This record gives sequence, C-alpha cells and structure tokens, in this order.
Amino acid sequence: MPDSTAEKRGWSWLLEKQPWIVFLLPFLVFMVVTQLEPTSTRDGGALGLAISYAYYPWVYTAKIVLTLLAVAAVWPGYRRFPFRVSPLAIGVGVVGVVVWIGLCKLGLETSLLAPLVDNRLGKAVGLAGMFDAAATRSAYNPLAELSGSPAAAWGFLAVRFAGLALVVPVVEEFFLRGFLMRFVMARDWWEVPFGKVDALAVVVGTVAPMLMHPAELVAAAVWFSMVTWLMVKTRNLWDCVAAHVVTNLLLGIYVVATGEWYFM
Repeated sequence: MPDSTAEKRGWSWLLEKQPWIVFLLPFLVFMVVTQLEPTSTRDGGALGLAISYAYYPWVYTAKIVLTLLAVAAVWPGYRRFPFRVSPLAIGVGVVGVVVWIGLCKLGLETSLLAPLVDNRLGKAVGLAGMFDAAATRSAYNPLAELSGSPAAAWGFLAVRFAGLALVVPVVEEFFLRGFLMRFVMARDWWEVPFGKVDALAVVVGTVAPMLMHPAELVAAAVWFSMVTWLMVKTRNLWDCVAAHVVTNLLLGIYVVATGEWYFM
C-alpha cells in the first residue's frame, strides 16, 4: 500500500501548509528582477550593474517569463479563489485610468514632496536622490528604440503589454489584497475572509502601493483606494485583478496613441 502521508507531501501540500508562498513568490520574483531594469538615465537599474538601456527589452522579457513561471508554480493556490468578474470591476477600471492619468498630469507629488526633499533632514539623508532613483520609470519606447527592426519593436511591445495588463495586475493584487491586507489583520491571516477589512488594512492597502509608485503618489492613493472599495463591495479578488487589467490596458493604449512613454 502506498504511504498516503508521503503522497500528500508534494508541492500542493506545501502551498497549503505555507499559504504565503502563493501570494509572495510571484511578487518577489517580479520585484527582484525589476531592480535590474535600466532606465534612460541609469544603466543597470537600482542595483547599478553595467546593463545598458539598449538591453531593457531582454531584462523586461526575462522578468515576465520568470514571473509567469512563478505564477504557474503557485497556480493551485490561485484556483482557491473562484474566477468571476463583475461589470462593476470593468467600470472601476475604466474610471480608474481617467483618474490615474488626470492626477499624474497635475504633478501634485512635486509640490507635496518639495518641502520634505528640500529641508535640512531631507538633504542630510539624501532624500532627493532616493526619490529620484525610485521614481524613474524606464520610459522605453520600442517603436523608436527598435525602429530598425519593426518585427522586434512590435514583438516587444506585445510583451510589454502582456506584462502591464496581465502579469502586473495579478501579482500586485494577489500580494496586496490576498496577503498583505489580511496579514496585518490577524495572526492566522489566511483565515480572514477576503473582502473583510479593518482600519489598519485600509491604510496599508493605500500606503504600500504609494511606496511602490513614488512618482504617482496621489494617483496611487486614489486609484488603490477605489479598488479597496471594490474589494469590500464584491469580496472577489478576481474583480480587483480585472479592474487593474482594464486600467493598465487602457493606460498602455493611451501611451502608444499619445507617445507619453513616461507613464510606462
């Protein structure tokens, strides 16, 4: 007779016993490789390695592939959340892109952060330099950078859209709402029903994404608060993902149409 206990001690068993892996593994893979992405002003990304801006498509593609492998590895845990999407989620996503673009264009972050960056303490700890480094996006325009090879340009643009509109919404929402907002509520966080929140969870659900989007602090505060409302309203994680998908997809289309690549 086979040992039933041994049979259970596989990867699915580990995901069940250590549920944090489901929510953190893809997010951590995504964030670690992001540190390698060069920008137009800084080669090698945040780690300062000698990776030229010309290699951005390779680094970004590697990030998406590795993240998708991580998602595939934890997919049994994702399946515990019934897949359904409500029309309300689509509506929040459409309104969200208007809010995001509009607030970003107001440039409120500069006026709000200026007093902090310019005071004596801010200068002493190098706050301006840290903020500039964190806030710099790649702004990589494949249609210009790869203009000599249209196939490569459009191929990478497809990869970029896959990352923006599919991978990012999944890994960010599963980490933020599936793990972090529940983690701060209870010791046995995995038993907290999805959609249940307290004051601390709401604050964390706003502040954490603000820190992940330092160049768009105001937009991040408003947009992620909207999705927190959606989360409480529908108690459905996939609704949060869907709203994120719609906003990011429309943002990507806006960027290609207007040439305002600094949004990406």
